[in-house]
Amino acid sequence: MLIAAQAAVALIALLHVWFLILEMFLWDRPSGRRAFGLTQEFATQSKVLAANQGLYNGFLAAGLFWGLWLGREGTHITVFFLGCVLIAGLFGGLTASRKVLWIQALPALIGLALVLLA
Repeated sequence: MLIAAQAAVALIALLHVWFLILEMFLWDRPSGRRAFGLTQEFATQSKVLAANQGLYNGFLAAGLFWGLWLGREGTHITVFFLGCVLIAGLFGGLTASRKVLWIQALPALIGLALVLLA
């Protein structure tokens, strides 16, 4: 169970690194606009806000990697950051797009369950 928990946390952290890249560097490029369903005009206008959002996703990834690096002693850190990801995913799913529930909240919930069971 421990290996499954660590793998889930690592995948969630990598997912948030990808979010960072999409939001900070690809937001107004074709791949970023396609990922979020944006027009060029909106992407250009909201680029700075998206970069800020991407930075926060980077902090979530860093916290998850930190918890993994600490091993069992980092369980409380991992649980905290998975909880943050879960709450952000729930909020995004309710306010931005239902897709966020499946892409962010569900993996965080699964990861949290695996970490608590390990």
